[in-house]
Amino acid sequence: MNVLQAADVNLELLKKDNIWAKIPSDSILEKTAGALRANNFDVEIVEDASAAREKVLALIPEKAEVMTMTSETLEITGIAKEINESGKYDAVKPRLYALDREKDGLKMQKMGAAPQWVLGSVHAITWGGKVLIASNTGSQLPAYAYGSQHVVWVVGVQKIVKDLDSAFERVDKYTLPLEAVRANKAYGMPGSYPSKLLVVNQETVPGRIKIIFVKQNLGF
Repeated sequence: MNVLQAADVNLELLKKDNIWAKIPSDSILEKTAGALRANNFDVEIVEDASAAREKVLALIPEKAEVMTMTSETLEITGIAKEINESGKYDAVKPRLYALDREKDGLKMQKMGAAPQWVLGSVHAITWGGKVLIASNTGSQLPAYAYGSQHVVWVVGVQKIVKDLDSAFERVDKYTLPLEAVRANKAYGMPGSYPSKLLVVNQETVPGRIKIIFVKQNLGF
């Protein structure tokens, strides 16, 4: 499969009554949260983006080392801005941006792979408590899978799907087109492609990963 070109994405059609942007019932949300807890994820449910921001910031000690992965959800909630610009935390991303990719590439990879705290989002969560993250470069995956001591995912509940087949379909039909457009605007890239996919069936260290469900359509 080739890179999906941003120019080929019809945003108006994509966003019109899309099944992948639907808010699930409370019963499905609670079922999913229960399955995640059984798989050693911590789960909290909040009403809106403001509450999610407050919840995340209450979790992280001041001066802690924190990496915010690229995430529309973190941008929308204001979490990324607070972490990276408030001066209250040892924010990894500004330090990364101050380095030169050609000279400091290996150092940058190491910094991003195992920060003490990592914040981000995911692309689908199944009723059975499995999590799917898609990535073009894979840069966020090492920290999520193993490298970071604390992982916090802020997730709009529209990302809940029935099973892994539905999760992969959601990425292909909804997440990828929107990411292609975002990458084009943000980086001037022609589009995007989910080169690397991480499925987290369960967490082996209880409490290491916290999922904060937001009862709104946030991110994609």
